[in-house]
Amino acid sequence: MKVIRRFYSSSTRPPCALTIGNFDGVHRGHQALLQQLVQGTRARELSSCVLTFEPHPREFFTPNDAPPRIQNLRDKLLALKSLGLDSIVIAEFNQAFARLSPTEFVTEILVKQLNTKWIFVGDDFCYGAKRAGNFASLKAAGQQYGFEVTSISTVLQENERISSSLVRRALEKGDMLLASSLLGRPFSISGHVLYGKQLGRQLGFPTLNLSVSTLRRSHQPVTSGIFVAQVHGLAKEALPAVASLGVRPSVESSGEVLLEAHVFNFNQSVYGKLVCVELLERLHEERKYPDLKTLQAAIQHDAQMARDYFHKKNMYV
Repeated sequence: MKVIRRFYSSSTRPPCALTIGNFDGVHRGHQALLQQLVQGTRARELSSCVLTFEPHPREFFTPNDAPPRIQNLRDKLLALKSLGLDSIVIAEFNQAFARLSPTEFVTEILVKQLNTKWIFVGDDFCYGAKRAGNFASLKAAGQQYGFEVTSISTVLQENERISSSLVRRALEKGDMLLASSLLGRPFSISGHVLYGKQLGRQLGFPTLNLSVSTLRRSHQPVTSGIFVAQVHGLAKEALPAVASLGVRPSVESSGEVLLEAHVFNFNQSVYGKLVCVELLERLHEERKYPDLKTLQAAIQHDAQMARDYFHKKNMYV
C-alpha cells in the first residue's frame, strides 16, 4: 500500500476508486465499506484509494473540544493496509483545505488531483466548507464530471450504528469487550519502547514504556486505567502482561500520558523496539497511592488478577 502525503496531477495517477473519511479506529463499519471498495475495483479495473486527513478536522476547528483519537496514525495505516488497499492519501487539513467549497473539492481534489472514477461513501457523507456538500450533490457532480457514486448502508450492532463515537464511548467506560466487538479486534496501541525512570524495576515489576500521542498534554487518552494485556513484537507469539495507561498520578505530576506494560517472565532489554500492546480487560481506573510501598502492593495485586484472567481463559498456561 502506498502512503501519499501530497497531491499531484492526475495525469501521473491511475484512475481510482475512492472513499473518504477520518477512519478513526478502522472499526467494523469502516471495514465493511473498505472491503466493498476493494472488491468493486477489480470489476472496474481501478486502483483502490482512501483519502483521509491530518489533523482530524475537529482537531483543526476546535482543538480544545476535539475527542481523543482511538488510534495513532501508525496504527490506522496498519489497519488500512490489512484490508488490501492500493494507496492512502493523507491530506493536510489546513485553512486552505477547510475553505474549499463543495464544487472546488470535487474539481480540484477528486477530479484534478486524484483522477477519481468511482466514489464509495457512507449515506451520511458530507464534504466541502461548512459540510455544505452531501450525497445528493456528490451524485450530481459525478454525472457532470464523469465519476460513479455509490453509498453503503449503515452497519449496525444491536440496532445501533457502529461509529467511532460508539467505540470511543465503550473505551471511555473501560468496556473492552464491547470495544473489541465494534472494532473487530482487541483495542491496541503500538509504539517504540522508550527509556523510563526504572521505577518499575526498583519495585520488582520492570515495564516496557510507550509514549501515547494525544492532542495536547492536558488531554486524556481515549481510555485509561490498569489492564490485562498481551504484547506483540517481542516473540513469535503474543506475551501475557499487565499494563497501565494514563498519567501515573502516584509518581508523576506532568500530565504526560504513558503506556507501561509488565510482561510476565520477561526481562530482556528491548529499547527502541516497535511493539503492539493489546488491552483485553480493564481491571480498574488509575489510582493515586500514598507511597511506593502501597503502590508496589497494588501492582502485585493487579499482576495476580491479570494472571488469573489468563488462567481462566486457558491462555499462556
